[in-house]
Amino acid sequence: MDKIITQKLNDKAWARWTALLIVSFTMMMGYFITDVMSPLEDILETPVAKGGLGWSSIEYGFFSGSYGFINVYLLMLFFGGLILDKIGIRFTGVLSCALMTVGAFIKFYSISFVTPDATTYVNIPFLGLSETYVKNQVLLAALGFSIFGVGCEICGITVSKIIAKWFTGHGMALAMGIQVGMARLGTAVALGFSAPIAHHFKFSTPILFGVVCLCIGLLAFFVYCVMDKKLDRSVKDLNPQNHADKEDEFKFKDLGAIFTNPGFWLITLLCLLFYSGVFPCLKFSTKLMISKYGIAPDLAGYIPMLLPFGTIVLTPLFGTIYDRIGKCALLMIIGSLMLTGVHIFLHSPSSTMRHSPSS
Repeated sequence: MDKIITQKLNDKAWARWTALLIVSFTMMMGYFITDVMSPLEDILETPVAKGGLGWSSIEYGFFSGSYGFINVYLLMLFFGGLILDKIGIRFTGVLSCALMTVGAFIKFYSISFVTPDATTYVNIPFLGLSETYVKNQVLLAALGFSIFGVGCEICGITVSKIIAKWFTGHGMALAMGIQVGMARLGTAVALGFSAPIAHHFKFSTPILFGVVCLCIGLLAFFVYCVMDKKLDRSVKDLNPQNHADKEDEFKFKDLGAIFTNPGFWLITLLCLLFYSGVFPCLKFSTKLMISKYGIAPDLAGYIPMLLPFGTIVLTPLFGTIYDRIGKCALLMIIGSLMLTGVHIFLHSPSSTMRHSPSS
């Protein structure tokens, strides 16, 4: 005789926090792989004869930007959202985790086993490469990073839907804050420890560590799929008439309402400018610390590591301020001015300290 279900699975604290831990760990490893190469730029651009890979600044910039190539030019985030709405969390989550793992492995393989000597003539101006020869190693690493980027971004929107599904009515804001905090922790670990690990072991060791952790995350997501199926069954058994969630179904007419909303475009513009000001700087920040401020390569990553740790600590603080006083627009203006001031300080000639990295 089947057991009568009297409580949804997400009403049990251990179940929803286990689900959160699984998806948060996967996102943390995704963010780790996203930034694992940033502290290694100085090694990447060191000549092969001196133990580096001999990448040029253009090649490194192309590789760093490749994260968004497929997402932007092939609209994969849009299609990823459609897949999530039409097929569901379990399929989309496994697909995104698999893409992250495959992309990260390709990046690891290119760095570990592809020679930096072979090149290919490339002329793709809109990708930042105009009539130039690019290392095959760079092209393969960029391909892997692009595939990884598709998986990571789709995983991000899937995780948001997972948290909403499990934590609605159960401290959803706290759950989202914990998930973001763990993701930023992955960034911080990558920025702070990739270079020391690469110097003391092999250049590809931190990437391999991320690949292994992503494999664990993929396996863990299969465990989540079992839990998610049980949650759906418990919801259906308790409320069989209203099990289907019609609000989440995608309709093309919704695009019209979105694209004609001025607020949507203002927020999109703000996000565009914010991301263009923060994340490219983060990609090149370790080398900036080395070349401009004379910090040793093994230590240079600790300074940009403060940024994600700052978000872990300060985001709840500013969230509390917003909850108490409101004035969202004013806080966004203050934040934008603070960001502008930081960039002016970092890049002003007066702040330059001309020391060698060995000093």
